[in-house]
Amino acid sequence: MNIPLEMNAMVLERQGQPLVYKTLPVPTPSAQQVLVKVNSCGVCRTDLHVLDGELPKPKLPLIMGHEIVGTVVSTGTEVKLVQVGDAVGIPWLGYTCGRCRYCLRQKENLCENALFTGYTLDGGYAEFTLADERYCFPLPSSAGPATAPLLCAGLIGYRSYTMAGEAIKSLGIYGFGAAAHIVIQVAIYQGIEVYAFTREGDKAAQQFALRLGAVWAGDSEQAPPRKLDAAIIFAPAGQLVPKALAAVDKGGTVVCGGIHMSDIPSFPYHILWGERVLRSVANLTRQDGVEFLKLAPRIPVKTQIQPFNLSQANEALEALRQGRLTGAAVLVIS
Repeated sequence: MNIPLEMNAMVLERQGQPLVYKTLPVPTPSAQQVLVKVNSCGVCRTDLHVLDGELPKPKLPLIMGHEIVGTVVSTGTEVKLVQVGDAVGIPWLGYTCGRCRYCLRQKENLCENALFTGYTLDGGYAEFTLADERYCFPLPSSAGPATAPLLCAGLIGYRSYTMAGEAIKSLGIYGFGAAAHIVIQVAIYQGIEVYAFTREGDKAAQQFALRLGAVWAGDSEQAPPRKLDAAIIFAPAGQLVPKALAAVDKGGTVVCGGIHMSDIPSFPYHILWGERVLRSVANLTRQDGVEFLKLAPRIPVKTQIQPFNLSQANEALEALRQGRLTGAAVLVIS
């Protein structure tokens, strides 16, 4: 394509303030980067944490967004893994050093020098973005806006799901948003009973979960009708940790799947005792992406999205904040 000199973008200039619609120069890729024409970009709760200052010290000014579906339109001089015309997905993890103690132990998600798309690197709330060639997942040419939520809600959800245990028969999901509506499809495909926990009185989300195959859906304050083998907490609410621990059986695992959570209140030891496990999930690895993007079309995972224009990014973020979405918000850029 004929690459323009300028592009439109929604820019975070200061945390706690709305994004600003601006015209910026189209960036030029360095030796190992690619320039991607953004077709769509999902709106993730992590974006809210960046906007609200709950994730500190972002790159400023910043173009947020890390669930990016696009097409490579230019490559740096040393790029070998992708080529112009490739459809790619760009996730949250945007760079790792390959040299630190974590990278050398195949734990690149914990890299000491990692950079993150839409946080410490510019992301996809724009018509074009740059990406490290190593952190571009190949996508089919048919990939569209419905693919965008797979790049974070799907990938982090999948990593959280794998941390819940291999032999589980029942799974509780706390917070039924973008990640949950993907994970439930994976779990049901693998024969696991899913119990959905939503905000108090959110009957729409509960009905959505039941339509997707949950065997039970209720408020997060409720106890499930049976003890669970595992639970995943996607809602950024620390008070749910004791609730989930009390809901899982002995030997069960509670996975905190978000990058930020409010403080966890004190709780009695007996709800942790019995070899229950409480753990967090940090970022993702490229192997998570390979596995999940191979599995998703076999199920097949179907995302429910609500589209917004690029200039409506603030409205999309507010809809997410207020819990007014069923599924995921996606900015459709081209």
